[in-house]
Amino acid sequence: MRAAWYGRNGAAREVLEVGDIPTPQPGAGEVRVRLHASGVNPSDVKSRRARPLIADRIIPHSDGAGVIDAIGLDVPASRVGERVWTWNAQWQRPFGTAAEYIVLPARQAVALPADVDFAAGACFGIPALTAIHAVNLLGDVAGRSLVVIGAATSVGHYVAQVAVRRGARVIGTVGSAEKAAHAAAAGVTAVIDYKREDVPQRVKDLTDGVGADAVVDMDFSTTAAMLAQGILRPHGELVSYGSNSMDQVPVPFRDLLFRSITLRFFVVYELTADERARAIADLNAFLGAKALQHTVAAHFPLHEIATAHEAVEQGRYTGNVVLDIG
Repeated sequence: MRAAWYGRNGAAREVLEVGDIPTPQPGAGEVRVRLHASGVNPSDVKSRRARPLIADRIIPHSDGAGVIDAIGLDVPASRVGERVWTWNAQWQRPFGTAAEYIVLPARQAVALPADVDFAAGACFGIPALTAIHAVNLLGDVAGRSLVVIGAATSVGHYVAQVAVRRGARVIGTVGSAEKAAHAAAAGVTAVIDYKREDVPQRVKDLTDGVGADAVVDMDFSTTAAMLAQGILRPHGELVSYGSNSMDQVPVPFRDLLFRSITLRFFVVYELTADERARAIADLNAFLGAKALQHTVAAHFPLHEIATAHEAVEQGRYTGNVVLDIG
C-alpha cells in the first residue's frame, strides 16, 4: 500500500517520505479500513517535529475516514463495507491514517452517516470530539455567556456551534476579518479581534462589567494572564484543551481563590470510555439533525503531505486540512 511516514523528528520536507509498504492485516477484535481521507491536525505536526518516536517508522495522523474492507476474529461480518471515521488512530501507536489502509481496534472505527462525506469524517476524532467534550464539561450552558478562544479554529468553530445549539451566548476571539466572518457563521454573537483589542476588557463590556460565565481555551499560556483581568465572573469556569507553551504557566492564584474560579484541563486522546461514548453519541445526534457545519478548507493528495503539514503549521487556512487518499 502507499503510505507516508517519518523515521526522525524534523521539518516536514526533511523527514516525511512517501512510498510502498506491506498492507496490514487485522487481528482479533480489529478492523481494516480502506482510507479515503486523513485529517491533518496541529498535534500531528507537533508530533512530527518533536514528540519522541515509539517506532522506527511513524505513519502520522489520528483522524481519518473510509470503508471497512476486512475484519479480524470476534468482529461481526456485517461491519465489512461500513463507512467509518477513526479516533486515536496514531495515539501511542506507530501507524496512523496517512496511508491507504489502517488496522485498528474495532471500537476506534465509528459508523459514518451516508450523507456525511469522508473529508468531514476525517475532522471528527480530534476537532469535533474535543469541542463537544469541552462544552460537556461545562454542563448546562443555556443562557450563559461563553468565550471561545480561537473561535475560527478547527476546534473552536465546532465549540461555538455546539454551545450555540445548546443555548449559550457565544463571544469569540479571532485574528482577522475573514476569521470573524467564519466565527459569525457558526452563531458567534460578538467577535473580538485579539490582535487589535483588549480581550478581557471587551468581554467585560459585553457582559455588563462582570465577565463571562465560562471560557473554552486553546492556549492556556496566553489566556492565563487574562484571568486576573476579569475575563471570568466570580464562580466562572475555564476549560482548556491546549497551550502554545507546554512549560510551567503562572496563574493569579489569589484572584482565582477569592473569586472561586474553576480551571479544568483535558486532552482528547485521554478521554475516559464514558466521556468518549457520550461525546460520540452527542456528535451522532448533531449529525442526525444536520446541525453542524464542517469546514474543510484544503485538500492535498497523499504525496503532498509535506505541503499539507506546512499549511497547518503556518495557519494558512481557516478550517481543516485533509489528505485525499483515494
